[in-house]
Amino acid sequence: MSRVAIVTGANSGIGKVTVTELLRKGYRVIATARSRERGEAALADWKREMQDGKVELVLCDLSNLDSVREAARDIKQRVDHIDVLVNNAGGIIGAHKLTKAGVEETLAGNHLGPFVLTRELLPLLEKGAPSRVVNVASEAHRSVPDMRWDDLHFGKGYSSFKAYGQSKLANILFTRELARRVQGKRITVNAVHPGVVRTRFGDTGSPLLRFGVALVRPFLIDENKGADTSIWLATDPAVEGKTGGYYVKRKLVTPTRAAESDEGARRLWDLSEKLAGEAPTTTAAASLG
Repeated sequence: MSRVAIVTGANSGIGKVTVTELLRKGYRVIATARSRERGEAALADWKREMQDGKVELVLCDLSNLDSVREAARDIKQRVDHIDVLVNNAGGIIGAHKLTKAGVEETLAGNHLGPFVLTRELLPLLEKGAPSRVVNVASEAHRSVPDMRWDDLHFGKGYSSFKAYGQSKLANILFTRELARRVQGKRITVNAVHPGVVRTRFGDTGSPLLRFGVALVRPFLIDENKGADTSIWLATDPAVEGKTGGYYVKRKLVTPTRAAESDEGARRLWDLSEKLAGEAPTTTAAASLG
């Protein structure tokens, strides 16, 4: 049986490197991208570089839950199990925007979309067990003291960097709670800080953020170094069975107190289910208890 990996935000940056390395390791990879044009360009690059590589494209806009659910249905039609899910996609939004569901767009794309996608794909992860989920978070979670529980969508004043920091805190809390919920199912769930990587990150941020990124770009690490810990967590026997952790440069690191809160993790899960609206499939709901 072939090993199957799903990588979101795969058409550029560390996502593209992650797909490339998984293909080299013999995985069949389903790569998601928001843009058909950029996704197909990446697909052509992979097929040119590795003619024997098994890679497919699925379109998915993680800030749009209809798109996320459609992508999940598409994936379920293509494969009968999943060995690795890398929730890699993420971004920062320069201006305050809400999705049609009323969710702040950074939180929607960086947390809620991956939450729904993972929840929908859980039955396939169970069939692929022992399987792994890797959530790309960030040290930016340290920029916020906690989730803005009373103003989650920044209605009282918007900061693109604080919104990004909150979404990355959400990634770690989601990792913590999912690891607890799938305990005993031979599914590991870990979060990773990739480092400050020289990618297109910040392109959609505020003018001040874009200016700052441009200044420091020569000092940032490249995509290969940025993808290293994600690939390690997804494939290396050294971390088999290890779950619920937050890793930086292949080392287990202690996140903030807010990120370690079991109460916060459960609260975010319940809130995410309410924000997602539509209940998960019966099988997925049963799997999550």
